[in-house]
Amino acid sequence: MTCPVFYEYHRSSAAYRVRIALNLKGVDYESRPVNLLESEQRSDDYRELNPQGLVPMLEIDGHRLTQSLAIIVYLDQAFPDPPLVPRDPADGAHVRAMALAIACDIHPLNNLRVLKYLKNELGQPQEQVDRWYAHWIAEGFTALETMAKAGAGRFLFGDEPTIADVCLVPQLYNARRFNVPLGDWPTLLRAEENALRLDAFAAAHPDKQQVPA
Repeated sequence: MTCPVFYEYHRSSAAYRVRIALNLKGVDYESRPVNLLESEQRSDDYRELNPQGLVPMLEIDGHRLTQSLAIIVYLDQAFPDPPLVPRDPADGAHVRAMALAIACDIHPLNNLRVLKYLKNELGQPQEQVDRWYAHWIAEGFTALETMAKAGAGRFLFGDEPTIADVCLVPQLYNARRFNVPLGDWPTLLRAEENALRLDAFAAAHPDKQQVPA
């Protein structure tokens, strides 16, 4: 297999998720930063590769994969050890539900293009944009805290990281960037603390990535 090529932005939480998964699976890759602040993702050259004009995108084994969770599921199927979703159907559904609560309910409302639209197109002051961000973090994390409690161990489910933790850690990173208080969600913070002790999570942190020129 030729070296996979990963199109990403260092602070994109969706790209951060995939970096974690690639590290957990032990897949080496070439990083190609796409500068979201300069709108490089909207360029004609990039849209030829990914018509959505979004990051991340992974070129691997002759495939061009988009959407972070689709990429992570591909990696989990192509490189099954260690598994990111429990084999038991009910447990697997529970873990996927927690991952989707972050990736589909929290993140889309708070990603960069939404926040920029609120501020630039709708004329909302930064204070209101920050309130919007904090509101959806609180809604989502409060539900996730309850979802996780019954099956949580060192991580959101049990004592090994799953796709739920892969989604959680980047979302907590972003919440801190917006100064959202996190003390109401101890189960989430415990899972994050244990995750960041693992090299796969620590090496994926935005501060350790190549920053676009």
